Amino acid sequence: MEHKENTYLVQEPVSRLMLKYSVPCIISLLVAALYNIVDQIFIANASYLGSFGNAANTVVFPLTVIALAIAVMIGDGACAFVSISLGAGKKEEAHKSIGSAVVLCVILSAAMTAVYLTFASGILTAFGGRINEETFQQAREYFLWISAGLPFYMFGQAMNPIIRSDGSPRFAMASTLAGALVNIVLDPIFIFLFKWGMMGAALATILGQILTAALSIWYLCHMKAVRLQKDSFGLHLPLAKHYLALGITSFLSQISLVAAMMAINNMVRKYGALDEVFSNPCFAQIPMAVVGIVMKFFQIVISIAVGMAAGCIPVVGYNMGAGRKDRVKALFTRLLVGEFAAGAVALLIAEFFPRQLIGVFGAANESPAYTDFAVKAFRTYLCMMPLATVNKGTFIYLQSVGKALASTLISMVREVIFGVGFALLLPLWFGLDGVLYSMPVSDLLTFIITAFVISVTYRQLSAPVSQPVLTGSCPLATVRRIQITGK
Repeated sequence: MEHKENTYLVQEPVSRLMLKYSVPCIISLLVAALYNIVDQIFIANASYLGSFGNAANTVVFPLTVIALAIAVMIGDGACAFVSISLGAGKKEEAHKSIGSAVVLCVILSAAMTAVYLTFASGILTAFGGRINEETFQQAREYFLWISAGLPFYMFGQAMNPIIRSDGSPRFAMASTLAGALVNIVLDPIFIFLFKWGMMGAALATILGQILTAALSIWYLCHMKAVRLQKDSFGLHLPLAKHYLALGITSFLSQISLVAAMMAINNMVRKYGALDEVFSNPCFAQIPMAVVGIVMKFFQIVISIAVGMAAGCIPVVGYNMGAGRKDRVKALFTRLLVGEFAAGAVALLIAEFFPRQLIGVFGAANESPAYTDFAVKAFRTYLCMMPLATVNKGTFIYLQSVGKALASTLISMVREVIFGVGFALLLPLWFGLDGVLYSMPVSDLLTFIITAFVISVTYRQLSAPVSQPVLTGSCPLATVRRIQITGK
């Protein structure tokens, strides 16, 4: 039945399908990225916070990514497992895996909150928070409040893909958007009107996350394809083992970013202190603040790149299962063109409008050194954006055609070996500028590997249908087709 209903996936033009599936995914990811970015914009434009608050936000950001990594491992894994279970008609496994994901998310988020609150000072120091006393105190204030809201944040992020697996991508998008809008409305009230500083920024974020979590709970009580029962809510370890395995790639992709950000933050702190300008205690926080801003712009662009590729996954999977490698290849071509175009537009903005970009983040309230370093950072750090977006799109596409292992390995090489390695090594020769060089060098070398993988993938997609195309695990749509039809 389901197979017949989805036959339009092998009939409609691939460009139309790409647009139809990718746009909602892009919007959801952009909205999720807005939380931290909006906080940083309002913090930067508050004269009593300024670059100190900006640097504090940069220190805390990777710590929220750790929480996100755990949440998406649970949510993405459960999403895939629920889809497979529903396709096989195993509704009991579906509702128990969702209940297990809920319980597991609550337990892990509570544990993480306890760890963060107990070891706050040591954790912030490890992520470069000891730039100067003012930055550290603001980072600590922001971190403690953000930590208190982690259970709501992680729950909303984990349930979002599960809601999509129930056939409601628009509700998943709307719940995230509602939380982000609350954050946008409350940030200026708490920061400028009430003068609550970093606490105000964190509270606005937490209240938005509470709304998203509440909407997620409401949806769980009104699911369409699955009905949760009392016996749904248990750890159900055999099921948890299966869906966590499916979500491990999502976890690794996020946690590897944390390693890179940790290395970059510490190198910025270390070599900023040796810089002629930023060795001045009054300016010591500027490099950290600026690098954080540049990374937020990068996050927006990468959200578009990831959304574009992730939205294509069901289309690619279904066509692979149907043996339509010609359509899979055509979609890959359009995806690569779209990814490169997104990166090229971002590059032009970063190269020609860096002063306008940094102006959004409170440059008018800072010294000329703030703007000068920001201009250099935007133009240097992001000069390989077209290659970065192609790399990211290819990583995700490889998962959709069953090459999850290859995807994970290349992603880890980019973020850990190159991202961490060059962030640690290049400053030895180039000082603070070496931190800025680490990003384009990593993207360029990764693209050399990616180009080879793209070439191999094209050859496999051009092979006759009888020849094996996939390595690793089968794509989701193929698994579901096998289970439904028995072929």
